[in-house]
Parts: sequence; C-alpha cells; structure tokens
Amino acid sequence: AVVSTQSGHYGRELKKVRKVNGEILRLTEVSEKSPTKIKNFGIWVRYDSRSGSHNMYREYRDVMTTGAVTQCYRDMAARHRARAHSIQIMKVAEVKASDCRRSTVQQMHNSKIKFPLPHRILKYNKKSIFVAERPSTMQ
Repeated sequence: AVVSTQSGHYGRELKKVRKVNGEILRLTEVSEKSPTKIKNFGIWVRYDSRSGSHNMYREYRDVMTTGAVTQCYRDMAARHRARAHSIQIMKVAEVKASDCRRSTVQQMHNSKIKFPLPHRILKYNKKSIFVAERPSTMQ
C-alpha cells in the first residue's frame, strides 16, 4: 500500500512506502565537531558473503567519521573480499577509550607509546661529505 498525501495517516502506513516510490527531499552534510582531534569509532556492519549474511562490529581510529567509514570499506574489501554493494553500515558511533574492545585500537591508548625510527638520514652540515666509511642509518 502506497501512502496517499490526502490521508493524514502518516504513522503506521509511512513504513510501507517502497524505496522505489520514495523521494529525497533534502540532503545536508553534517560537519564534524572537532576535525583535528583523533577519535575512536565503532562501526556495526552487515555484509553478504559467498556463504551468507554476517553481522560485525569493527573499531577504527580517525579524525572524522567519514575517514573511519572509508577505512571500514577498505578493510572489509581486503580481509573479507566484500564489495561495497554488499556492505550495509548499520550504525557508526564515537567510542570512549575505556569502552574500546579491539586490541589494535587499545594499543594506541598508551600514553608512553613509542615508534621506531629505522632509517634516519644524517644531516651533512655538521660533518664532511667525503669520509672514509659509509654512513650508518641504523642507530
């Protein structure tokens, strides 16, 4: 049953409108509140694989919601060979650091985290360019 505009019943019948008969009235882009602060995002995903339909919860770190959703699409394509048309994003929410479940996100919450600097190039303004031994980039 299609909802007629003359009848004032928009409660239960509104759900019966098919996607084909729907109409986009307005499209507004919601800007991020703090686009410079890194946040944890939880994404609830449903996707169709070759064997069936699966539900998932995934976590990503990014500065914007759109970045986290892009990471999710690329991660699903890489790990599960799921194409974008078979992925439905059910919900995206910002997650507090104490509520994060995935270890890849939790390891970034350490305040004393260190990253190796493996291939450092020496500044040659302090020493001569022409020396007897090769430069050591691993220190």
